[in-house]
Amino acid sequence: MTGIRLTAPAPGWAIDADVVVVGSGVAGLTTALRCAAAGLATVVVTKARLDDGSTRWAQGGIAAALGEGDTPEQHLADTLVAGAGLCDESAVRTLVTEGPDAVRRLIKTGAHFDTTDTGDIALTREGGHHRRRIAHAGGDATGAEISRALVEAVRSAALHTVENALVLDLLTDAEGRTAGVTLHVMGEGQHDGVGAVHAPAVVLATGGMGQVFSATTNPPVSTGDGVALALRAGAEVSDLEFVQFHPTVLFLGADSEGQQPLVSEAVRGEGAHLVDASGTRFMVGQHELAELAPRDIVAKAITRQMQLHGTEHMYLDARHFGAEMWEQRFPTILAACRAHGIDPITEPIPVAPAAHYASGGIRTDLRGRTTVPGLYACGEVACTGVHGANRLASNSLLEGLVFAERIAADIVEDRPRATEAAAPVTKAATLVADRDTERDTDPAPSPLLAPEARTTIQRIMTRGAGVLRSAASLVTAADDLEALHNSAAADAWATGPKRAEPGVEAWEATNLLLVSRVLVAAARQREETRGCHWREDRPERDDETWRRHLVVRLTPDRRLVLSRTESEAFPPVQPAGAPDCAAATTTHPTPEEP
Repeated sequence: MTGIRLTAPAPGWAIDADVVVVGSGVAGLTTALRCAAAGLATVVVTKARLDDGSTRWAQGGIAAALGEGDTPEQHLADTLVAGAGLCDESAVRTLVTEGPDAVRRLIKTGAHFDTTDTGDIALTREGGHHRRRIAHAGGDATGAEISRALVEAVRSAALHTVENALVLDLLTDAEGRTAGVTLHVMGEGQHDGVGAVHAPAVVLATGGMGQVFSATTNPPVSTGDGVALALRAGAEVSDLEFVQFHPTVLFLGADSEGQQPLVSEAVRGEGAHLVDASGTRFMVGQHELAELAPRDIVAKAITRQMQLHGTEHMYLDARHFGAEMWEQRFPTILAACRAHGIDPITEPIPVAPAAHYASGGIRTDLRGRTTVPGLYACGEVACTGVHGANRLASNSLLEGLVFAERIAADIVEDRPRATEAAAPVTKAATLVADRDTERDTDPAPSPLLAPEARTTIQRIMTRGAGVLRSAASLVTAADDLEALHNSAAADAWATGPKRAEPGVEAWEATNLLLVSRVLVAAARQREETRGCHWREDRPERDDETWRRHLVVRLTPDRRLVLSRTESEAFPPVQPAGAPDCAAATTTHPTPEEP
């Protein structure tokens, strides 16, 4: 354990449970429902409302070998190709073999997928898939339907939920084992302010970290809180350099920031074409699947065309769909386009890549266990090895579903109940607000960033570590992030307006800085182009040197330590503090992390 924690008031209230699940997307709610069904006292903590997670925004669908003639082996093959040599094959095999039944159980939970005239599940294709295996709902509102069904099931089961709550840090017992979390509840409710949930099992299902970039498809709550918490707790993270940029995001202008409207890959799956301003298709001949190539290939092709033509976007042409197909198959996208003055029935859609999905995250085994005993991770916040260097389209919802069930099974089988668990260590459980006290107990406190630093971080990351990277851009990004950190550290003991006060916006900015620094450190280390990590100064893939994973951890003295695995296989998940399994270890030359 690192002992590193956010500066926050001491918890003023507490809940006891057997398991606390942080996050209310498909991963979190599935885990919670399975744990509760097994009789475990389960608490769900979510940063916004129950139905406001990233799952709600998923348009395309959920991939599984459900169609006639399709097999898990074919799904496995497509996933391995998309992952560019870094997928953990055992994890992928788990995903594709357990996936079809997991989807059927989701349907029994209450999710309604679109069907054909014969009553079978309607399936479409997306990038990287050689078969139609994407189940969808409401045309292009799959995530919203899955979220609806799971939220209704949670409410029907009367699970204890804490909404509008930002998770802060992990609690541990005297042995370094998980003992719960601290959190801050925003607004009115049964609980308010900083509190704690005491539980011997904690499941992080907090989603992604897309808000480290200026333009993203992620909702505003995606600030990397789970990865930052895990790092401070001493857990390992991996593959954070592999951030997938979705190729077709509605272009709203070069200065547009925040969450951007997604134009689902399913639009291309149904036959839309990528074209330049003259109407010329540019994916034909670049890949056997043309517009349905894996996302990293399409995003790179669009970026190259933008550079070639000196433009800020390309176009997605689906005028040949006609009004009826647009209105029935893609009503959500049609409405979003029209809301921004674009009618895809009569004109091509301007599109450009934007940050979409973190293929890496908190390193886990096939049961979702991290390197901290009792701490689990599931969904986008986790790195199971399924996605490798680039996620295959629509595998994300399936990963959350399959590994949530595995996590619940492991907790039910192996973890003690709350009544049997050791209490949190008082010193570790208390997050002090008194800076004089903090200075006495922590000679190197974690500085909080001012809320306005969020925009600064996003612009640094977009310029230096976006879809196209280089050694020079990454060095600049690292230096700028270090300067931001040093400035916050210098202000940590200041009085008056310079000092950042504990609060949601300051905590989010601090989390964003930590995960940004890890991402940049890993991207600097990986001197090749692979999957969605594109180094213009290292344009080739280097399997001999870099068909490896980068594992990162934060030491108690706040140094980032990067280790390279011995092969493309992940080492076994070991408890924190155990000897490293990685071959090469590098201490990143940066000062303390917030």
